Amino acid sequence: MTMSRALFGVVFATAVGILLLPQAGWGFEIPRLTLGVDGTNDPDQVATGIQILFLLTVLSLAPAILLMTTSFIRIVIVLSFIRQAMGVRQMPPNQVIIGLALFLTFFIMSPVLSQMNQDALQPYLDQEIGDAQAIERAVSPMREFMFNQVRQKDLQLFVDISGSDQPETREEIRTMLLVPAFMLSEIKRAFQIGFLIFVPFLVIDMVTASVLMSMGMLMLPPVIISLPFKILLFVLVDGWHLVVGSLVRSFQ
Repeated sequence: MTMSRALFGVVFATAVGILLLPQAGWGFEIPRLTLGVDGTNDPDQVATGIQILFLLTVLSLAPAILLMTTSFIRIVIVLSFIRQAMGVRQMPPNQVIIGLALFLTFFIMSPVLSQMNQDALQPYLDQEIGDAQAIERAVSPMREFMFNQVRQKDLQLFVDISGSDQPETREEIRTMLLVPAFMLSEIKRAFQIGFLIFVPFLVIDMVTASVLMSMGMLMLPPVIISLPFKILLFVLVDGWHLVVGSLVRSFQ
């Protein structure tokens, strides 16, 4: 309680001192932030303001775009399955799992990002193309990536739900239908991989439980005994190397 009061006193005194500095004649000025909307006759200024607003909107939606249109979904689910299958709920921590998934996503998506930069971003910065054409060129490589990973069954599901006409080419499929179908396909594949990961660890749990039961040690939780063996098995087979390598190759 004494430390809290002392800390509060220091903060309060500092704030009062800052407020009283201009009145003390020291020449300091407190910065003032103002927001407003002014009129202008220059269309370029209006266009620049709209571009800034659009950029801020895209940045706020960037995490959702990363989740919906890249390989992040499959990777993070599979890595979470590994931790759950071994029975170590907090190892590796969530920050490590998400960080590894992000870097693997950037590695897998690097050809797509390079193509988007070459075909859309750089010509737009050089003022060779307009906004609409830049967005169209940027979306095209991402759509190609999602088409290579999406299942026809999932894509047909959303086409039927939307009531749209049966598309004959990829260009006729709207991105709003492609994105949820791609996410559904990624979740299904991630659960398929997760099931295969669970099988060897489940066998170790069953064998450990059978041995403990035959020895009459019914009160001893099998998880306590099987956990070191599962970690040892995963280390001996170089599990992280195999899983990460398989994940990256599954997108090729």
